Amino acid sequence: MAGLIHLHSTLLPSASALRRRAGAPGPSVSRRRCRVEAKIREIFMPALSSTMTEGKIVSWTAAEGDRLSKGDPVVVVESDKADMDVETFHDGFLAAVLVPAGESAPVGSAIALLAESEEEIPAAQSQAASFSSGAAASPPPPQETAQEASAPPPPPPPPAPVAVSAPAPPSPAAQGGARVVASPYAKKLAKDLGVDLFSVTGSGPGGRIVAKDVETALAAPKKAAPVAAARLDVPLGSTVPFTTMQGAVSKNMVESLAVPTFRVGYTITTDALDQLYKKIKSKGVTMTALLAKATAMALAQHPVVNSSCRDGKSFTYSSSINIAVAVAIDGGLITPVLQDADKLDIYSLSRKWKELVDKARAKQLQPHEYNSGTFTLSNLGMFGVDRFDAILPPGTGAIMAVGASQPTIVGTKDGRIGIKSQMQVNVTADHRVIYGADLAAFLQTLSKIIEDPKDLTF
Repeated sequence: MAGLIHLHSTLLPSASALRRRAGAPGPSVSRRRCRVEAKIREIFMPALSSTMTEGKIVSWTAAEGDRLSKGDPVVVVESDKADMDVETFHDGFLAAVLVPAGESAPVGSAIALLAESEEEIPAAQSQAASFSSGAAASPPPPQETAQEASAPPPPPPPPAPVAVSAPAPPSPAAQGGARVVASPYAKKLAKDLGVDLFSVTGSGPGGRIVAKDVETALAAPKKAAPVAAARLDVPLGSTVPFTTMQGAVSKNMVESLAVPTFRVGYTITTDALDQLYKKIKSKGVTMTALLAKATAMALAQHPVVNSSCRDGKSFTYSSSINIAVAVAIDGGLITPVLQDADKLDIYSLSRKWKELVDKARAKQLQPHEYNSGTFTLSNLGMFGVDRFDAILPPGTGAIMAVGASQPTIVGTKDGRIGIKSQMQVNVTADHRVIYGADLAAFLQTLSKIIEDPKDLTF
């Protein structure tokens, strides 16, 4: 569900109110309430998550002067983890944009003005000018002002590239593959038709992709993309500010330093799990879903490892087992959450995981889909990494780093030498709530489930 815009009414005094200020008797209370109506409303930057302090305007989906109905999308806002379409819950006209596309604003600050009627648009635009003047820098020294007064006025600066101005020519929806800006229906249509949104040119405001662009791309003849069309090279020697997502990751990593953590490693034989994966891979089952399911089953037997300490004074034993899995996306890292992973069958879990990954890459995850994890998995085994330590996300009790499964020469109990596929897992845990014996027991249970995975398919 898209976020809802917060609106604040600016009330214009009625004639009866002016008479009362002059001492004239006014009408009854009930009649006064009928005559006072909201004319111009401020559109505020919404809080799209509990940790969001400011948002970046990705694009305006409505242009100045457009008529809006309740529930219409107005603006796409980038929060710390996702891009979200924000709707209005009032009818009116988008009279003035205060924060153009590409700029940020604190949560709760005005980003546009909504006029109740078309006649109120000029008044709203005058009010917008006062917002701009209030945000302007301090006036220059007197001598500079005098010089400016004697000189002819300079030409006005070119307007900022606001997505709500006159229709712009079609432009790419992503710069260097960093982000796709598209309407929710266009994204759904592209997914259903198998169209890569990164190859679509948008014709909407600010290059936003709309449904007709997807249909046009589908009908266009296929042509090979030139090799030179790869993303831009990293600007060596330059300083690049954090994106909103990178800032959120940085903040979380700094917070994690305040938690007393310890690490425990374990070696698990994966021959049986690998055989099971080969059998059911064709049914859409992923190795990530198998590992998440095995982890959830082990956590069900060791609830202390699924607990957390948020205030430094108490334990919180989670009533659900929600497995968050770290996923690298353009510009940052996010942890989509498989909720109630212990209760879902492996096929439903795999379908859910694919849906979450698609939404994460399109930056369309809802807050509860990435911030409700109770235990985290980080898997670098797919890249050939044999072992590593993961950083504990704030607010959780443990995270497990999963390495690659590799053929290993091992000694058997009867003194023989054989080859088995084994992987290394390392768990980082909050020592305030989880102790070494707790993790050892959990890892023993996890090892038994993976080495005899028959229950994973139920």
